[in-house]
Amino acid sequence: MSAAGVGDLVLRVDGRRPVSAAGVEEVLRLCDRAEDGYKAGVFVAYVSGAPLPGWTAALDVGLLTKWERAVRRLERLGLTTVAVAAGDCGGTALDVLLATDFRIAVPGVRLVPPIEGEATWPGMSLFRLARQGGLSAGLRRAALLGTPVEAATAGLVDVVAEEPDSVLAEVAAAAAAFTGKELAIRRQLLLDAVQYSFEEALGAHLAACDRALRRGAAS
Repeated sequence: MSAAGVGDLVLRVDGRRPVSAAGVEEVLRLCDRAEDGYKAGVFVAYVSGAPLPGWTAALDVGLLTKWERAVRRLERLGLTTVAVAAGDCGGTALDVLLATDFRIAVPGVRLVPPIEGEATWPGMSLFRLARQGGLSAGLRRAALLGTPVEAATAGLVDVVAEEPDSVLAEVAAAAAAFTGKELAIRRQLLLDAVQYSFEEALGAHLAACDRALRRGAAS
């Protein structure tokens, strides 16, 4: 197995388009490639666009369940996942953006929780917005009223850059040194930290430390 470089694993998500079976299959296909062919490196998602009126017309809970599971699988990949965002990001684009490890945005990117019917869409992007960004005034307005929020001020992107490709290359170079399973363990420890107490988290951290010590001794 080799390391995935920029361009090896690329997902393009247009948030103007609703969730579809083809979109689910594309995410799963790339996750299969990532898991079967690469032990390290980057998975890159280019995200942009926000839903158009009527975007939920062909949706059902079964399709949404498949989409959320596919995004969750991407979120737990044993590779560094990187989003490159442009313009307004809502719907599927926002889902994928919030599921990645490292986020690069060009200037002017806005996060746009979609509105359907009487309220904002209650998908898992709401969960990730609250878990990752807290409940700041701007994010509360976004989550409850659909008010777009500037990505640069929301604390949900890592870098705002006119030339995102150069930042992406730097991230890819750094990620090449980290093996997949170990990275996935560290990511899970970070995700768990916002909901577990010190005492609840201690066992998992010590187990990860023990694993690292054993790997070091073996090498």
